[in-house]
Amino acid sequence: MGGALPPASILPEFGWLESLVESATGWVGLGIIFVYSFLIAFALPGVSEIVLLAPIELGLGRYAHLFLIILFSGVGKAAGSVFAFHIGQEAKESGPIVRWLRNSRFDIIEWSESQTAEIARKYGYAGLALALCVPFFPDTVSIYAFAVLERDYRKFALATFVGSVGRLLVTLGLWSAGNNAIALLEWLL
Repeated sequence: MGGALPPASILPEFGWLESLVESATGWVGLGIIFVYSFLIAFALPGVSEIVLLAPIELGLGRYAHLFLIILFSGVGKAAGSVFAFHIGQEAKESGPIVRWLRNSRFDIIEWSESQTAEIARKYGYAGLALALCVPFFPDTVSIYAFAVLERDYRKFALATFVGSVGRLLVTLGLWSAGNNAIALLEWLL
């Protein structure tokens, strides 16, 4: 098998965690969203948009709930990204991890470094924030690749926070536009 990735059948399933997020309510639910977003930033294979499905129910208005979900998710992802950033800084110093990734069947390091290096050269931390705004695209590879290239923890955390919040706002915008288009089609037909 060489350096190939393990088959999906032996990878752990995290559907239970996504279900937990989808049913998260109250202040504990916001804590679950924070932890999920933290884990998504550096370890979990998944998308962060799932947090928007959490029913939260704190007795506040819909927009206040969305604001809190986005805030807790953004802070959680920024914290997880800083953790990934620290791991990336350590990985620069320890060759075995980088060598293993370079020798794997899918040269994740080369691809992500080239893509991220191009974004970093052109746009810096703003480029990372923009890249993280793309909905439904796993961002863990981008976070790690950028972490290997950069050194400023505060700017990195700010860029991942802005990108995470932007991603959720873009997702909400797409959802709203889709609902409006459906409503218009129903009205026309």
